[in-house]
Order: sequence, then structure tokens, then C-alpha cells
Amino acid sequence: MASSVTDPVVSDSGADRNPTAGEKVELDGLRLLYDPPAPSPDRVPRSALHAPAVLNEAYHYPQPVSFSRGLRVEMGSHSLVLISGTASVDEQGRTVHPGDFRAQCWRTYRNISRLLESEGATWHDVVRCTCYLRDIERDYRDFNDVRTTFFEWLRLDPFPASVGVQARLCREDLLVEIEAMAVLRTVWR
Repeated sequence: MASSVTDPVVSDSGADRNPTAGEKVELDGLRLLYDPPAPSPDRVPRSALHAPAVLNEAYHYPQPVSFSRGLRVEMGSHSLVLISGTASVDEQGRTVHPGDFRAQCWRTYRNISRLLESEGATWHDVVRCTCYLRDIERDYRDFNDVRTTFFEWLRLDPFPASVGVQARLCREDLLVEIEAMAVLRTVWR
């Protein structure tokens, strides 16, 4: 049954909401209300990453958000592991170490490490990181110290390509968030 632009939009959280007039125009233009794309065997296979021992799923937050913790994308003889922005949160979605920048860095690295492990990857497979700091002028020296200590302890050579960006993060008490990209040889099972 085809939807019309006057139907409410239902989010993943199950809450009905009515799109604004502008949203209706854009949804109509995207045809999301009429012709949702069907799964295709021609698409590159991908699967979501999970590390429930250290991180909850984002859609389990009190205010659910729509993203995966990460994706594994199969690309022939290699797999690309994309880790979404990850911060110092625990398995219940609570911020860990509010106000302690260095401790938040270490917890963030721990969370990313567990996500990598869930796919059989390690930091030795990471080729790029994007690092978001709430206050780059105040915290960059500590960030670089923790990152260098961690990467040297792991004996990474070379270090991943990386960029540091000042950004307003999704919660006031989060001080750092890191994305990572890893490349693995595909292991045929």
C-alpha cells in the first residue's frame, strides 16, 4: 500500500510524528514515502558491528539515534571496517569519566578496540582516524600524548592517518570522540 505525504512518519523508536511542510516536499522528492528501495543482491555486502560488553546500541539511548556503531563492508578480497564516532560511554550508554579528558580518551580507545575485535581486527588494521575534540586548544596536547602513548604501546608502524577537529559533540559531558577505518584481508570461511 502506497503512503501519502500526509501520513505520519514513524521513526525507529516507534514514535509517530508529522513531517513539516518542507520535509513533505523533500520526502516526496526522494520518493521515500512512495517507493522505498528494495534490497538488492547487487549491493556490496555489509553488516553491523557490536561490542555489547562495553557499548550499548545507539538506538537504545533514552532518546534513540539512528546509526550503527560501525559497519563491515565486504569488498572482494578485503573488508572495510568503518567505526562510527565513538566516545567514553559504557554498556548502558552513560558517559564514563565526565570532566576527565585523558580518562575519556582511554575509554574511547577501549571501546574502539572492542569494536575492532568484534570483527577480528586490531589497531594494526586501522588506516585512518578522525578525532573530534570539544576544545582542541585546551586538550590537544593531552590528546596527542595519550594517542602517541597508546600507538607506541601497540607498536604501530606506521601510525594511522589522522585528523583532529574541534567540534561540538552530541553531549555536553563528552570531551572526545573518534572515528576509525580499518582494512582487513577477507578470510573465507
